[in-house]
Amino acid sequence: MTSFWRIFWLELVALVRSRTVAMLTVFSVAWTLAFPYLLRGDGTAAGAREIDIHYSLGGVFALLVVSILASSAGSIALERSSRRLALTLVRPVSPFAVAFGRVLAYAAAGAAVLAVACAVLCVRLGVDVRCSHVLEPVLPSPHDEAQLMYDAYMKDPETPEAVKKAGKASVVRLLAQRAFDRYEAVPTNASAGWRFDLASLPAPPESLTVRLRFAGQLSMRQDVVGTFRLGTMTGSVSNITQAVLAVPLGGGTATGAVERLAFDNRGRATVMLRPRRDLALLAPADTFGLNLFRAFLSLVAVLALVAACGVFLSSALGRPVALFVAFVALVVGEMSPSVVEQYPDELGASVGDRIGLAIARAAAQVTRPVSSLAPLEALAKDECIESAKVLRLVAVDFALLPVLLSLLAAFVLPRKSDDAGA
Repeated sequence: MTSFWRIFWLELVALVRSRTVAMLTVFSVAWTLAFPYLLRGDGTAAGAREIDIHYSLGGVFALLVVSILASSAGSIALERSSRRLALTLVRPVSPFAVAFGRVLAYAAAGAAVLAVACAVLCVRLGVDVRCSHVLEPVLPSPHDEAQLMYDAYMKDPETPEAVKKAGKASVVRLLAQRAFDRYEAVPTNASAGWRFDLASLPAPPESLTVRLRFAGQLSMRQDVVGTFRLGTMTGSVSNITQAVLAVPLGGGTATGAVERLAFDNRGRATVMLRPRRDLALLAPADTFGLNLFRAFLSLVAVLALVAACGVFLSSALGRPVALFVAFVALVVGEMSPSVVEQYPDELGASVGDRIGLAIARAAAQVTRPVSSLAPLEALAKDECIESAKVLRLVAVDFALLPVLLSLLAAFVLPRKSDDAGA
């Protein structure tokens, strides 16, 4: 244990002495302070605040990911090439301590820089704005919905023959992707309803708000006139082409574990919405300061995972190769979600395109913790980052995966060191 903490401290001191931490801190403070003067919002204070939070903190996080990946991917390889690693391993220091101590040192350095950026953000924006728990409708999973739709889709005479001849797995995957954009129509003088699980809230809600978003891919905005009902709570809406609606519910309570939100359309036009994307219930949560702390923990966990990947590559490969592989993986990880979203359909594609899509889907799954800025997106929208999700992310990305990658690095280190010595 002593050797582990010594490795951790020596690596952290080396980062400080190399002025890496100082330069990252200076850039982070400058970027966080200067970004509000560079952004162009939608003309509203709320829109400017959302963009400010997302991209000022997001820019700092992106810089930390690149910096930590570059430094960790070259650290062990550089010591091995200079023959210092062999001297370290002959001492009573386990290879696991060498690897995991470095991972925590890089994570600690990244956490310190990120904490400074968060502190600057708190000073600029304050910490008292309330965030909201976000409840989505209780619906079948996209895959289950696709399985239910498959038979009807195959029997539909308008379904193209190329789709009918394709493999079931490909069609189900396509239908699952389309499930997120499936529209539900509520004709005039008609009603529709969706179930919500209120038991998932940490405490009974003080009040509830219905949120509707009509800004989709086609920037569709609708007039919405009608009444929402949830238990004995009601809320009326009369909207004129707004992209986002917030309808407070009052006049009663909602005590059931699963309650049905009903909408009575009293307007002159059919209302079309996507339940998975456009409809949510908001319940009051805690403050922006606590939400920012949960986002901070989530981002530090991702930085620890990035550092672990870099240290593993550095233990197994030479420095130039490790850096090349690290940045190729980072670029592929960033591009893959967009490729999968924009080109989900492999039907009729060439063999090369199908192979490319399969690789993109695999890369998107593997690199999702790094490529996704979901904590920042929720933070910018004042949506509560749930503590259970943060704990799960910390357990997996900060503890489990870095330990496993450090064990793999510990397995490779003595053998690679022997090869280098030979």
